[in-house]
Amino acid sequence: MPDLRPVGYVIGLLVAALGVSMLVPMALDAASGNGHWRVFLEAAVVTALGGGLIALASANAVRARLTLQQIFLLTTGVWVALPLFGAIPFMLGATEARPVDAVFEAMSGLTTTGSTVFVGLDGLPPGLLLWRSMLQWFGGVGIIVVAMVFLPELRIGGMQIFRSEAFETMGKILPRAAQIASRISAIYLALTLSCAFAYAMVGMGAFDAVNHALTTVSTGGFSTRDASFGAFQGAPEYVAAAFMVLGALPFVRFVQLVAGTARPILVDSQIHAFLGVILAVTLAMTAFRMIVNDDHPEHAFREGIFNVTSIITGTGYASVDYQLWGAFPVVIFFFLGLVGGCAGSTSCSIKIFRYQILFSAIGVQIRRIHSPSGVFGPRFEGRPVPQEVITSVVSFFVIFVVSIGVMSVALGMTGLDFVTSLSGAATAIANIGPGLGDIIGPAGNFSTLNDAAKWLLTFGMLIGRLELLVVFAIFTRRFWRV
Repeated sequence: MPDLRPVGYVIGLLVAALGVSMLVPMALDAASGNGHWRVFLEAAVVTALGGGLIALASANAVRARLTLQQIFLLTTGVWVALPLFGAIPFMLGATEARPVDAVFEAMSGLTTTGSTVFVGLDGLPPGLLLWRSMLQWFGGVGIIVVAMVFLPELRIGGMQIFRSEAFETMGKILPRAAQIASRISAIYLALTLSCAFAYAMVGMGAFDAVNHALTTVSTGGFSTRDASFGAFQGAPEYVAAAFMVLGALPFVRFVQLVAGTARPILVDSQIHAFLGVILAVTLAMTAFRMIVNDDHPEHAFREGIFNVTSIITGTGYASVDYQLWGAFPVVIFFFLGLVGGCAGSTSCSIKIFRYQILFSAIGVQIRRIHSPSGVFGPRFEGRPVPQEVITSVVSFFVIFVVSIGVMSVALGMTGLDFVTSLSGAATAIANIGPGLGDIIGPAGNFSTLNDAAKWLLTFGMLIGRLELLVVFAIFTRRFWRV
């Protein structure tokens, strides 16, 4: 049995910090003159006190070096504990959400999925809307740290190929995480402030600009309006597309850029492939809308680039119901959501680099068939790819597809139709946001789903955000053997 105290100490500190952060929406509600601030005060006390007690109870076993078991438990434990405490304001507040709905919303926030069970967003207290946005902002920076520190150590899905880029610090996982978090947070904050300023410059009000900046850079997708970005059509869509792309780029490149080295971000093959996919699909959507839907060129391009970027980055904003465009866009958007952004970013899903490695390995196999005596090997960014990485990537693809299949069947067993079940499973595990169909499509909502489906989707969001195997590993008997 692994020693859980080092894990509990870190989780306790993070929960306590989450409680302190609740004072921000509390102050906003107090300044707005509504009595909802008391909800955040109560939630802040419960959360900060609970986290502090957990940390104090575990403080006698603090250590910088964690075992592999402890890293697995810490990574999963953080994404379980924070949504549970983050859901408290939803249960006590104006939404008076049931536990299943509150946890669903908080999990969707911290995993930056963007699916919501709340309706009437336009009438909610400003503090509660800000809290939803803050959860996504915290989740965005948190997943960057996880992707740069923990996943390479755990050798999940080929992420070990990025170990050399994650600021080596003598194998001490916690100091390493703190070092990376401090560097990333400064850049993350600068991007968020820039995004809020840009939104304000194109006509958004201050409150909407701040909230959407928090959920754009984190590629989360929560909005302050029921109509999502349908309430802000025009120039704000271009701003959103630009900052969603920035949020989906490898943040290690931003660190290198700030340090004075621009070459890595210019030659990164992930970035080239990612931007290439966005450009190609956007042009295809623009042409389709102009030819089939008889749309105006600028409007077709704007709606195309906004919705393409929103889906591929997993942000999940919707400016229109793109299901009305026709069958071709719907199919493209479904598979586009399974692509994702770059490794070490706030984006989700499979990630571009895994497709690059998979296609490289497939190309090598084809060349070997044509030239059996030749010596070929898959490469990524000019470097040979070890067989261990190939195996990890292929395993991830298989587990990803199987997980969506199993989740779809489970959702179908709760009474959901085929389209809702399949797209719901995909949107949860890939952390995209909207699904397809009349219920959970871009013009719909998850509020009408049954409780069993909501719990299943909540679990799907968790395993998807943590790259599946991080969570699955702790359910195996071998994991718990000392």
